[in-house]
Amino acid sequence: MPAASRESKYPNDKETTEQKAGQQGPAETQTPQQQAPVKQQMDEKQARGWAMLSHLGTFAGVVIPFGNIIAPLVIWLIKREESAFVEDQAKESLNFQISWSIYMSIAGLLTLILIGFVLVPIAAIFGIIVVIIAAVRANKGEKYRYPLCIRFIR
Repeated sequence: MPAASRESKYPNDKETTEQKAGQQGPAETQTPQQQAPVKQQMDEKQARGWAMLSHLGTFAGVVIPFGNIIAPLVIWLIKREESAFVEDQAKESLNFQISWSIYMSIAGLLTLILIGFVLVPIAAIFGIIVVIIAAVRANKGEKYRYPLCIRFIR
């Protein structure tokens, strides 16, 4: 008899799962995209450090073949979602290193007609100077645009 009195006393206990589904809380009604974990944004000091490293990492090309292109590419691919500043500067560095590699290849070929012996050192010194300038500016938090850079990646 207690079960019968209980049912009559609480008529809402017989709700179906369909009725309860409409009463979900706000956390349960979110779409999977809203519940996806958000990557943590880096602070400004870290962003400036990674941006500077994307420029200075190009000196890896001295030791590793194509290291001048690999270093900013890796930083861009790994850190682009964490900071717009790092993404911008890593892309800029990558674009310049691709452009600079093309310029050095052309200057190297021009050594066959002797003018390359003048162009290779000029291009090398130019590349070193602008990379250092870019690294200093990135460390200050300023966006730097390389001169004579072809924007392959936008």
